[in-house]
Amino acid sequence: MTQSKASFADYGGFVDKFRPKLTTDDCYTPPEVYDVVADYVANRFGLDRGTFVRPFYPGGDFERFDYPDGCCVVDNPPFSILARIKRFYVERGIPFFLFAPSLTILSGMREPAGIDHIVCNACVTYENGAVVRTGFVTNLAPDIAMETAPELGRAVNEACDRLAKQGKRELPKYVYPDDVLTAARAQWLAQHGERVVIKASDCVRISAMDAQREQGKSVFGCGLLLSERAAAERAAAERAAATRWQLSDRERELQRSLG
Repeated sequence: MTQSKASFADYGGFVDKFRPKLTTDDCYTPPEVYDVVADYVANRFGLDRGTFVRPFYPGGDFERFDYPDGCCVVDNPPFSILARIKRFYVERGIPFFLFAPSLTILSGMREPAGIDHIVCNACVTYENGAVVRTGFVTNLAPDIAMETAPELGRAVNEACDRLAKQGKRELPKYVYPDDVLTAARAQWLAQHGERVVIKASDCVRISAMDAQREQGKSVFGCGLLLSERAAAERAAAERAAATRWQLSDRERELQRSLG
């Protein structure tokens, strides 16, 4: 294949080369997570959420942002320049509560005085897909150097869990008879140490069972309709793979007395 034909075949990869690569500075916060954090700040420090400002947005310049009197910065800044941002706000007396990478929360160079480092075991999945252990830094509690905030972490993680469930597509799970073998079930057999060989003369590929077609359903990834002999061999392999407890003589006797 020529280079031009190869490039055409991999058009998606070709286009991807021109997409901007996202870094931790592009970790845009899901609104649901921001709301949890903003509510925490408002409740803990007795602040009005209407005074919160967010100067960190694509193309924004936090140093030229118009900070109104009485405002408080509650936002997710670019992590790569977090030390510079903290110094800027401390020097100008601007209150802030900022997202920060939790594991390196103490590593800022030339840290200004009066910064509280909040560790809360929050694991945030940002809108670019990055998963970051997230903490917070603030000058709203200047007498504290570091603290844990488990209640904030729980609230953030619960918000992230809700978002994950909203975006997760639940696939239906079907139970097939021994006469139909899917790749998923073959994988289960391999995982449990069972070797199963299905000859070409003992199967036919199917995309759906007739009973499924009546309901507009299908076999995910297709499957094999087995001959009676192959189905029996497959069933024997499944019985061998499954760990089953056996009834004792006492339990058999008790069973006979039932019903």
